Amino acid sequence: MGAVYLAVLLVSGGFVLLVDARYRLFCWAAPARATAVLLLGTAFFLSWDLAGIAFGVFLHGGAPYLTGVMLGPELPLEELVFLLFLCELTMVLVLGASRLPRRARERQEELRG
Repeated sequence: MGAVYLAVLLVSGGFVLLVDARYRLFCWAAPARATAVLLLGTAFFLSWDLAGIAFGVFLHGGAPYLTGVMLGPELPLEELVFLLFLCELTMVLVLGASRLPRRARERQEELRG
C-alpha cells in the first residue's frame, strides 16, 4: 500500500503522455523545448515547496499510501513526481485547448463544403 500514490501519479502521467503523443501537443511536438519547460516549471514549483518547508508552511504528514522515500526534510519523492505531472498536464491542456477553435472552424467548413 506504500506506493499507491506514486503508482497513481505514474499511471496518470502515462495517460497524459499518450494524449500528448497522439496529438503531438508538447513533448512530441518539440522534445528539447518541452524538456526545458518541464525542468524549469518543476524547478520553480520545487523552489516554492522548499520555501514553504523552510517557513514551516508545508509539513509532511506520514501517510500509508506514500513510499516513505524522502528527498529532503518534509519533501517526499511523490512531490517531485507530482510537480512533473502537473507541468506536463498543464502544457497538454493549454496546447490542446488552443487547438479547439481551429478544429471547430475546420469542422464547420467540412460541413458546409
